[in-house]
Amino acid sequence: MNFIEDGPSLIWGVVCILLLISSLAARRLPLGYLAKAGLAWIAIFAALFAVFSFRYEFIGIWERVKADISGTAGQSITSEAIALRRQDDGHYWLQVEVNGTPVRFMIDSGATFTAMNANTAKDAQVEVETGGYPVMLGTANGRVAAKRGIISSLKIGPHVIGNHRVVVSENFGDTNVLGMNFLDAMKSWKVEGNVMILQP
Repeated sequence: MNFIEDGPSLIWGVVCILLLISSLAARRLPLGYLAKAGLAWIAIFAALFAVFSFRYEFIGIWERVKADISGTAGQSITSEAIALRRQDDGHYWLQVEVNGTPVRFMIDSGATFTAMNANTAKDAQVEVETGGYPVMLGTANGRVAAKRGIISSLKIGPHVIGNHRVVVSENFGDTNVLGMNFLDAMKSWKVEGNVMILQP
């Protein structure tokens, strides 16, 4: 807390408390009532002063909570690069817009293609092939049949990838994955410590 910046606010608060106490005293109310009312108002002014003094800390906490709720925690996006901090589960996650719909993906350099579960692909209006033979993929749960699809617009902040190929299956579970075809669309990507840096 910066006492130089908050000093005038503190002085103003003390003045308000003194004026309030003087006002109550002028009404010749019982001493016990005056003491309780005075303490109550002191507590209110103290709470307001604490909120004002630590407003930047509260804003920081609120921004962190919003990031956790929205799925953007650990990611920083600028016009030059995308930085992702490794999460507690050991993976890198990226929130993108798939045809305008927010979708959270895990980045997996071991996956050949970007993969989406069928429900998410439907919600994001991904164009999925209805005919032809399915693609057989090897996953942690064994062989899975998937359909080919196209994401018309995959947007990460100011960066947009058009006509991004994807595979879609009902058997992928709840996790959506950005694979090597996504990483290949970057100019470069690397991992430094616990941070993955993508340059679109």
